[in-house]
Amino acid sequence: MNKKSLLIISGLLIIGIVLAGLILTLKVSTVTDEEHAGSAEHSETFPRGPHRGRLLSKDDFALEVTIYETGVPPRFRVYAYRNDKPLSPERVQLDITLHRFGGRTERIRFKPEAGYLLGEAVIEEPHSFDVNINAGFDGKTYPFTYSQVEGRIQLNAASLQSAGITIDTAGPASIESVLKLPGTIEFDQNRLAHVVPRVSGVVVDVRKKLGESVKQGEVLAILESRDLADLKSRLATARKRLELARSLYQREERLWREKISAEQDYLNARTQLAEAEIAVTTANDQLDALGMQADKSAHGISLARYELRSPLNGTVVEKHLVVGEAVQADAKVMVIADLTMVWGNFSVPANNLNQVKTGQQVRVKAPELGLETVATIDYMGALVGEQTRSAPAHVHIDNPEQRWRPGLFVSIEVVEAVATVPLTVALEGLQNWRNFEAVFVQVGDQFEVRPLQLGRRDANRAEVLQGLAPGEHYAAANSFVLKAELGKASATHDH
Repeated sequence: MNKKSLLIISGLLIIGIVLAGLILTLKVSTVTDEEHAGSAEHSETFPRGPHRGRLLSKDDFALEVTIYETGVPPRFRVYAYRNDKPLSPERVQLDITLHRFGGRTERIRFKPEAGYLLGEAVIEEPHSFDVNINAGFDGKTYPFTYSQVEGRIQLNAASLQSAGITIDTAGPASIESVLKLPGTIEFDQNRLAHVVPRVSGVVVDVRKKLGESVKQGEVLAILESRDLADLKSRLATARKRLELARSLYQREERLWREKISAEQDYLNARTQLAEAEIAVTTANDQLDALGMQADKSAHGISLARYELRSPLNGTVVEKHLVVGEAVQADAKVMVIADLTMVWGNFSVPANNLNQVKTGQQVRVKAPELGLETVATIDYMGALVGEQTRSAPAHVHIDNPEQRWRPGLFVSIEVVEAVATVPLTVALEGLQNWRNFEAVFVQVGDQFEVRPLQLGRRDANRAEVLQGLAPGEHYAAANSFVLKAELGKASATHDH
């Protein structure tokens, strides 16, 4: 091996030895989420014990304070030492008093467990408080104090105003128990007309367009119909025959009374008159069935002309005819709907039928358009669907501005009960924080996040079961600004 190779190998060995020495001299510190040491920020430094907890000592006595919450609700676990050696937890008396934001206090008592003292109370979030510890060992008392802060930010009045944050007070309110059911806006079937010609023919003129408003009796379209011409001709012929039959009857009646003609001739004339009257009546009835007025079937108007008229006031919502098209007598050529009143159709599941009744008032909401109104249940089906296991129902909705459009999805809210609860918060003040629903409680110019246990809720407020006291002030409108500021201040959760 030449001299140059030896120099290279020697250099590599020296570098390896130096790196190994650096690695061995580094002190590795790991922090898990199993035990909280009592601080909200990584930047806060304090002595730590073997369990990564906050180490408090006086003379030869020491306590290591942790909050353990791995797979269990968070509780204090405190380890005792004398001259850096573990003490049996049975030999130590301990209680801790927590002074929380806003003046609340909690006293925690402890019981010995295997190797540590376990707090008997769950430590609510946030783990932000002033801690007073009173420990006893060998007839001596050891007091300790420390503070830890998390989930807290400061915002002055000017900043609150510029952010649009409003302050509300936790207190009693009425909570509605609401049954929400999906529904759709549909045509009022009592104000809907399918227009059919009732006679076959060819379209020669269309007077109304799709979406156009129409009045009752207004001409929608004009058809030419051979069948109609035959009916009108038949009526005209029947009328002429009626005139002749009436004249013949009058003549035969006069001759018979004067004993000039035989009675049989008179009876035949009377029969022919009756038959002629029946023919005219039949022809008139046939024209009436088509919506035609017999008196306008002559006088220069085409016998084949048929005017298709609107049966009600409304809007053309369907149109199925064009000029030159041949249509059948039963063809649906237009649909006219009166949209000043619509239905809110919905289905009531079988297990909710006792809560929903005809005549009951409900709230109808269309979130897509920001619409809301109060309506009355007008119909409840008598049968439960075999497949859906629900009964159909609908409400009448006044729609003078025609903003409630058929086909629109809506929410039907049925108020089942109204109860006054002792403590509530506004829904707009709730924010998600560490898998909790929480509010930001205000004391002076400081805000602290406060996780809540909630009960019933309605469209505006939620019942508070735990986490807040009556009379406490909290951020309501635009509280998300505080959540954003808190996220900037502390993005970790390491006690």
